[in-house]
Order: sequence, then C-alpha cells, then structure tokens
Amino acid sequence: MSEQISLQAEVPTELGGKRLDQVLAQLFPDYSRSRIKTWILDDKITVDGEILNTPREKLFGGETVNVETSIEAPREYLAQDIKLNIVYEDDDILVINKPMGLVVHPGAGNPDGTVLNALLHHYPDIINVPRAGIVHRLDKDTTGLMVVAKTIQAQTHLVKALQKRENFTREYEAICNGTMTAGGMVEKPIGRHPTQRTHMAVHEQGKPAITHFRVAEKFRAHTRLRLRLETGRTHQIRVHMAFINHPLIGDKAYGGRPRPPKGATPELFQMLREFNRQALHAVKLSIAHPITGEMMTWQAPIPDDMVAMTHVLREDTKANPNIDF
Repeated sequence: MSEQISLQAEVPTELGGKRLDQVLAQLFPDYSRSRIKTWILDDKITVDGEILNTPREKLFGGETVNVETSIEAPREYLAQDIKLNIVYEDDDILVINKPMGLVVHPGAGNPDGTVLNALLHHYPDIINVPRAGIVHRLDKDTTGLMVVAKTIQAQTHLVKALQKRENFTREYEAICNGTMTAGGMVEKPIGRHPTQRTHMAVHEQGKPAITHFRVAEKFRAHTRLRLRLETGRTHQIRVHMAFINHPLIGDKAYGGRPRPPKGATPELFQMLREFNRQALHAVKLSIAHPITGEMMTWQAPIPDDMVAMTHVLREDTKANPNIDF
C-alpha cells in the first residue's frame, strides 16, 4: 500500500538563481528537504517536461516543476489492538500518555507490541505517514507525553519545529541519586557507546546535546528534578545525569543502582531495591499546532510509582533529620 504524490507548480521569478532543491523546498513546504532530495536523485522531478536529477542545478524562474512519486507504507508492521491513553486528538495530531513498558517503535527484540503497532490499528490511514506519524520517542520504561502526527503535512511541520528547537518544548520529572544544591545545564555531545552498542555515552564524536535542569525537591541522598530538553538524543537525560554523577533512580543501564542512605527507613530500603525502571516521566509538552500555529500545552500526572517514591523519600528525610548520607 502506498500514497501517490502528484504535485505541480510554476517557479516564481523571485526564486530564479536558486538551486533546484531549495526551490522545491519553497514550493512544497509540507515535505522535508531530505525527502525532496531523494525525489530528485530518484528521477521523480521534471522541469519543463525533462527529468532533472541534480539537486544543485540552478533554475531561472518561470519553469514548470512536476513531482510524480509515491510514499511506501511500512507493510511489515502489524496493526495490533493495543490500548492507548489519548490525552488530545484532532484531525492532524494526537497526544498520548505512554505507560511504562510500552516500546514506541519496533526494533531489535521488540518486533511488535509497540506504540506504532497500536497506531496502525486505531488509525488505519496513518499507514501512509512515515513511521506512522511518530515524531519523537520515549524509552520503553519512561512514561509520559508524546505527540503523533496523523498526516504527512503535520509530521513535516512538527519535525521541522523539533529540529529547529522552535515551539516544541518537552519537560520531564525525574528522581536522581545524590543531593543536588542547584540547577544547571549539561552541554555534552552524545553518541553510541564505543563497546556497549545498546548504550549511549558522552564523547566528543557524538551529536550536540543540551539538558537543562532545576531542583524541585531535596532529600537526604536523592533529588527530585524538573528537566527540559533542548535537543533530543537517545537516552539523553539518563546519559547526562549519569555523566554528572547523579544517575536516575532505577536506571541500571547508567549506574542507577540502589543507594540507600545511612539509617534508611525500611520502606525506603525496600522501595529502592524494588523500583524497576528509571524514575523519569515526560510531564509537560508544549508545541505550536502544525496546521493552525496555535500554542498548545499538555501535562500528564506523575505516575503512581514515582509519587510513592517521593512520599517515601520525604518520610525518610523527616525520620532522619540529623543523619546525612
């Protein structure tokens, strides 16, 4: 199954002298530059009836440009009846509150049972949108808000906003090991770990990554944080917090082993031992609607396990007023 794309436009004289790929990006803003470049290289573009397959070729203005192509659907993915917690929905987007344990996109070890498979079931037409409309991801055990585009146009606009870091804000709630005295920023590049291929790491050959954080609440040996992503690298918050020696509670991959403070209450000792995921929740999402431009904001309640952990940490701090970590 695929969607046929047929586009035609006349090149305005004011775009004369610009490259083909730049002109097409101006004429057809609903499609990404990378997709347009692929069309050019695949001989899908004609200018005045002749195939033009050189992105750098300059146009004079006044030419007629035609695009005849198709977007293949991901047929290998199954539509599965998996419940989604939908926070908001209209004709162009939907916002979901993802639970713990639900993978966003099929991959190694998770061929199905993902958000993508659920989307294909609940919204069959979304099969025509690349990646079933998924714009950004959350880790399997990270809970919280994520936006999905229901049309190619909406997805293109949201991806551009995310890449430009404009009108696309994601805030997270987390609980980390160690007591932090103040907020700050971590600006360190992140890339694939050199030896552990399923992990990410800070290293100079990685991509730029910026995480802002502030202290929301201090405990004896832990800190509740509010974080904001300026970039969106894989495992970014988890990697950055581990890098500054404050790994998240429950994050076994990045050093968040149980660390009960001296004199910990039995409740805290047990909860730290049994907390089975990174304490990370996408609590707030703000975007400019991809079609109307209206600024929209959603918030997701803190999940029960993190609420319970916060309560136990507070009680431990009260029970041990004079005992430091």
